[in-house]
Amino acid sequence: MQVPVYRRIAAELADRIAAGEPPPGERIMSTRQIMAEYDVAMATATKVINHLRAEGLVRPKPGVGTIVAGATRPAGAAPDRDLVVRTAITIADAEGLSGLTMRRLAGELDIPTMSVYRHVADKEELVLLMMDKVMAANPPPPRLDPSRDDWRVCVEALARLQWSMYRRHTWLAQAISFTRPLLAPNAMAHTEWTMRALEGRGLDPNTQFRAAVTLANYIRGTAVNLEEEKQAVQETGMTDAEWMDAQQQRFTEVLATGKLPLMARFMASDNRELTLDLLLEYGLQRLLDGLETQLSAHET
Repeated sequence: MQVPVYRRIAAELADRIAAGEPPPGERIMSTRQIMAEYDVAMATATKVINHLRAEGLVRPKPGVGTIVAGATRPAGAAPDRDLVVRTAITIADAEGLSGLTMRRLAGELDIPTMSVYRHVADKEELVLLMMDKVMAANPPPPRLDPSRDDWRVCVEALARLQWSMYRRHTWLAQAISFTRPLLAPNAMAHTEWTMRALEGRGLDPNTQFRAAVTLANYIRGTAVNLEEEKQAVQETGMTDAEWMDAQQQRFTEVLATGKLPLMARFMASDNRELTLDLLLEYGLQRLLDGLETQLSAHET
């Protein structure tokens, strides 16, 4: 018997809650976020939340939304740095980095704004801690050993892990820079993983590092669009597919000029689906194909 879609999504979210992401007292994904990440209807997303409530994993909190059930900070108790960072992540997940300010964070923690600076020097350090905490909750695949298993399998697994991480935390791609990187140990462990997968295959350390960063930057570069996609859905109330359907008349008028014959042929085809997931997968495979060619040249 096939498991209903809402039950499969609820099971995945339950696994995340069990792993502490998000931890007790923090807000879980909203129905709109579930709709965007899993491409389901509002009715299905609502069933997911209701199922998690029935299982006792989440509960409603007035003025906040649905949060993970469990212990929260006692009234009047001062927050520790971990709670500050977790709360910042919750705000950024819902409102993006632009919605995360020290005043907003202090309000959520019910403390004076200046008290936040007892835990972090500034917003840059806060974002660094947020990024590292998310990376710590998403370590490289535990069932694979990059020094033993097939390098491509290892690198693909890490790439897909990073993509799922960006999908859950759409602000993360905006926070990461490869030209002025924040030195987050758990993020650096991802780079180390890819370099280990390429170790012993004839590449010098510089090439290993560049290959690892190029792959990570491709995932991150595609993921930058997730925040804009999420905002567009919130502002228009339409998914990307619905927006494309709404633009059909304009597409028809532009293509009718005959100046874009190849685009017209593509739009007339039966398989013209275009999503960030498809773009991610296509580009990832081409990058890995190129890297495989380079490795083969060194091995012969």
